[in-house]
Amino acid sequence: MTPIVWLPLIVPFLAVPAARRVVAALEPGRAVRLLTATAVGLAACSVAALLLLVVPGASYLPVVAVLGELAKPLTVGPPSVAVAISVAAAGLLAWRGGAAAAAVLRLRADLRRARQVAGGTGAELAVLPDDHPDAYALPGRPGQIVVTTGMLNALDPDEREALFAHERAHLRCRHHLLLAAMELAAVFHPALPALKEPLGYALERAADEAAAQAVGDRGLVGRAIGRAALAASTALTTSAGRRPRAALAAAAGPVPRRVAALLGSREPGGAPRTPLAGRFVAAALLTCVALSGASAIGAADSLHTSIEIAQGEIPHR
Repeated sequence: MTPIVWLPLIVPFLAVPAARRVVAALEPGRAVRLLTATAVGLAACSVAALLLLVVPGASYLPVVAVLGELAKPLTVGPPSVAVAISVAAAGLLAWRGGAAAAAVLRLRADLRRARQVAGGTGAELAVLPDDHPDAYALPGRPGQIVVTTGMLNALDPDEREALFAHERAHLRCRHHLLLAAMELAAVFHPALPALKEPLGYALERAADEAAAQAVGDRGLVGRAIGRAALAASTALTTSAGRRPRAALAAAAGPVPRRVAALLGSREPGGAPRTPLAGRFVAAALLTCVALSGASAIGAADSLHTSIEIAQGEIPHR
């Protein structure tokens, strides 16, 4: 097996520094797409690399040799090393695959409980009789905006509309699917959880910009977000346990930073004033994904050649 098979497992560590600068360098919508694609692409390449590492050691098993019509094992190195690497890679795949399945089951159960709390009426707006100020976008068919009476009392009518516009943007753009994709991708490589915080911030910024466009007042959206976060933080009780993991809330994340971005940027969509930096960061992340993918493809091609040699179809050089 060619040494490039290890590159997809190393590259994600190199991508993290660039990923942390994405939101500051790119318009929020583009940052969301780039971060999600990067995480999913790097996770897929990592899984592919582990699968490729399993095969050489597995070729020592008689059943694999028979099924693959192998006249000899796929590696010329020490059998103990090949088998140890294969066992470790298979163990990692089984462990993280089980963790991903458990995460999906938890997410489904979490959403089911949240829909029961919201009442499941099918109306766009679900008002919960709760003094704790809270509001979030609850995904589903159809999605709902869930808001507590405490949050309604904390905001003026115009601020409520701005808050609802923010949550509508989350539902319309299906941000919960991107968040879930990031959660699953992060399961398969230890470097990828570091991308969850930048993506969460980018999702909130994208919804902020959509709300600002919908109500036509960036200051109003910033004020609504700030007051909602302040009301939630100063409440004596909490209803955080009712909010599912996939639900996105307007008062979440680094609110002062979001408000400053709303009030400080006058560019359409919150675009940064230094597009060159955005291109550099995007190029760095795309290069990481391309390098990881090319390495996995190269390793797969090398493995295919090894299989043909082991089958006796081409002579060993």
